[in-house]
Order: sequence, then structure tokens, then C-alpha cells
Amino acid sequence: MPLNKNVVRIGAAVAATLVLAACGGGKIGESGGGGSQPAPNNKKLTLITGVKAEPFYISMRCGAEAEAKKSGYELNTQEPDKFEASLQSPIVTGVLSTKPSGVLIAPTDTKALAAPMKQLTGAGIKVVEVDTALEDKSVAQSSISSNNEQGGQLAAQTLAKLVGSGTGSVLVLNTKAGTSTTDARAKGFEAEIKKYPNLKYLGQQYTDNEPSVAAQRVSATLSANPDLVGVFATNLNTGEGAATSLRNANKQGAVKLVGFDASPKQVDDLRNGGVQALIAQDPASIGTKGVQQAIAAIEGKPVTRDIATDLVALTKDDMQSKSQYFYKQSC
Repeated sequence: MPLNKNVVRIGAAVAATLVLAACGGGKIGESGGGGSQPAPNNKKLTLITGVKAEPFYISMRCGAEAEAKKSGYELNTQEPDKFEASLQSPIVTGVLSTKPSGVLIAPTDTKALAAPMKQLTGAGIKVVEVDTALEDKSVAQSSISSNNEQGGQLAAQTLAKLVGSGTGSVLVLNTKAGTSTTDARAKGFEAEIKKYPNLKYLGQQYTDNEPSVAAQRVSATLSANPDLVGVFATNLNTGEGAATSLRNANKQGAVKLVGFDASPKQVDDLRNGGVQALIAQDPASIGTKGVQQAIAAIEGKPVTRDIATDLVALTKDDMQSKSQYFYKQSC
């Protein structure tokens, strides 16, 4: 009995499709270029913080975990031992093997993390920056951070208020050149402090994010500038080091110290007079909004490219009324 011509045509089409598939043209989970892609309905997220066990990042993780759970996603957190690009980069590239649908990351360098983060986006992973950000704005879907330049301005205003009508020199302690957040804080401080002619700005010094180096910088500045009346420390570690140096020099309170962040130790220092003011961020909100933006990107919904979260100045007189800004040591 002769074959129906339509059946012959259908059989030939199916055979051709099978040949194409055998040539690598259509495996699920792979792009046309062979790059591995997150699977459909992937509910995995990864948070890569700037450094392990720091209350700021713990608070961020708490906010992110709560929001992920609420939205039906699973969040895994990975952390370098130090705030260094050389330690964070291998973590970023290692995440590729776990194939999350989204990654929240606080890049530890504005340039050095660009290449490994581009590997994530090349694999189809949605990337959201939390706290810090790359110079290259094309990599991340969204960036959530405090308005750090405004935070530096608030630090200058607060320090000037603490000093009052007195005169003298003021110093900024920064962490590492190329850290987007602290560089913005220093920039904001420098612009604002110029509005106070009674205060002489000595510029900024870098501490390599080490409290011991911060202490050395303050000690050397006190020797060279006995009229030092104020120090702005741009993050937790620089603030702790500055407080130690001022205490050892019996200058605690005489030299006004404004720190950034509100870790448990910093809050204790504020309460006990080791520091006169803190500029607190809202890291839990950064984590929450980071997850929201990552999920929106994953699900094809609109995202907001840049989001700024609140900052607040804390002093001994008003700290308890603003206790919601104190950072956590555990969720």
C-alpha cells in the first residue's frame, strides 16, 4: 500500500528537527551560545555582602531574608572575610555554578568587580547592587544605597553644630580609595564643611579599613595639628579606631568624633561618650528593597535603576527615640 504524501512530509520535518537538536541547538537551560542559564521558575537568590560578620551587613541580610521568604524565594548569603576585591571576586565567579536567578551584591571595588559581575549577567542572572556600586552602570538592574553624599553633608552639619563657635581643624578618615559609598561620604563632607569658616579642613586620609590604621592616622594628626577639634570617620572600622586613639590621648569629647553606621559597639560608644554623633543608615531596608528589585527583574516587571534610602543623625540626647536605626548582630 503506498504511503500518504502528507505523512512523508511530516516524518521528514520531525527528522530534521531531531538532527538540529542533536547539533546542540535546543537544550533547556542553555542559551544559543552555550552559556548556562537559570532554569525557569528558579526561586534561588544569593546575597554577596562586603565582609563577614559586620552588623551593617547582618542587618541587610535580615531584611533580605524576610522579604525573600515573604515572596516565596530562597536566599543564600556568602561573605568574604575582609572587604577586599581579591576575596570577593572568587565568591562571585563561584556563584555561577549554583545558578541562582538573581544575585544581590555589595561590590568591594567600583572597577575590579565589573568583570566577575558581568559573568553573572552573561549567564542570565539578574544582578542588583546593594550598598556599594560599580562605576559601570550597565551591569546591574538596580542599585539600592543610602544617599551617601547627603550623609557626608549631614556629618559636616552635625560636627559643626557640636563644635559650635569654636575654631580648629577637622579630619576625614576614609577606608580605601575606590569604595563608592565612603568616597561619596567624604565628598559630601568636604563640600559642606567649607560653609563653616571657623573650621579648617585637613583633607582625608585612608585607613585600609583597619581600626589600628585609623588609630595611627588620628594619633599622627593630633601631633601635627594640636588644634584638631573634629574627626569624621566614614565607616564602622575607622570610627572604632578613631575612638581608641582619642581615648588613649585623653582627647575623648574634646575632639568631637562623628562616626558613620550604628553597630552595637558604636551605639555603646555614643551612649558612653566615646563618640559624639553617628550617621546611621537603614541596612534592613536596603536588603528588603534589593530583593524586591531582583524579583521584579526576574519576573519581567519594571525595576527602578537607583533607589536611595534614609539616613539619620544620632546623638546621645536623641538616640533612644531613634533606636530603630541601631544595627543587629543576629536576625
